Amino acid sequence: MPSRIAFSTLAFPDATLAAAVSAGRRWGYSGVELRLIDGELIDPAMPAARRAQVRRTLAAGGLPVVAVDSSIRLTGDDPGADLRRFLQLASDREAPLVRVFGGDLDPPPARQDRLRAAARVLEEAAPLAARLGVAIGVETHDAFSASSAVADLLTLVPSDLVGAVWDSHHPHRVGETPAAVYANLGPRVLLAQVKDARRTPDGDWLLVLLGAGEVPVRDMLGLLAAGGYRHWISVEWEKRWHPEIEEPEVALPQHLELLTAWLQSDL
Repeated sequence: MPSRIAFSTLAFPDATLAAAVSAGRRWGYSGVELRLIDGELIDPAMPAARRAQVRRTLAAGGLPVVAVDSSIRLTGDDPGADLRRFLQLASDREAPLVRVFGGDLDPPPARQDRLRAAARVLEEAAPLAARLGVAIGVETHDAFSASSAVADLLTLVPSDLVGAVWDSHHPHRVGETPAAVYANLGPRVLLAQVKDARRTPDGDWLLVLLGAGEVPVRDMLGLLAAGGYRHWISVEWEKRWHPEIEEPEVALPQHLELLTAWLQSDL
């Protein structure tokens, strides 16, 4: 599996985009996943002048954008308009992927109605995605933390421009093994997001340096490698949401060093 390792700007809540990209490149990363721009969540209605400024910053930084991360929830109210805007933003930045969330799910039998509604959003966006050459990845997150839920959605949308973002933590948190996730999503995984965590005595989760927790990231990578995965691996260090965790200057070099060692071994 190629060692194409990126980092998410979520690790830099207090830095400019230029500073974040410069640091990541200096530490040896090969790509950047855009979640924050200058410390703020991406605005899908970003005006043209601001979009041009971001393009210039990224070009100067010298790292390709591997994904543009939205906060879109497919089961939310009217997500289609924002999804179209994000596809355009990703195209502007020559990014191959827009990340979306599934959102909420109801218990059966209403669950299927929610899945069909989310599938319609993806189906309606697929022609634009095809014209722009940008795929859409549904993350294992929120009510879709279990890969089985993402798989149920993807079976309704057969387009090869619609797939999954495998976040290492959330399926583990809800009791799924990497083998189960790969069985459900394998060929349709478009981005592998890695993070490690350990459960605290009160049942919460604490994000920790890679290898210091209980999330089986190495097993995840082994399955992807065995299956011929050719997309990006991205380190999602959630400093924006968890200010108490280590600074990016500590966490991101550590993640890259260990990931590189694992990828260069037989996993």
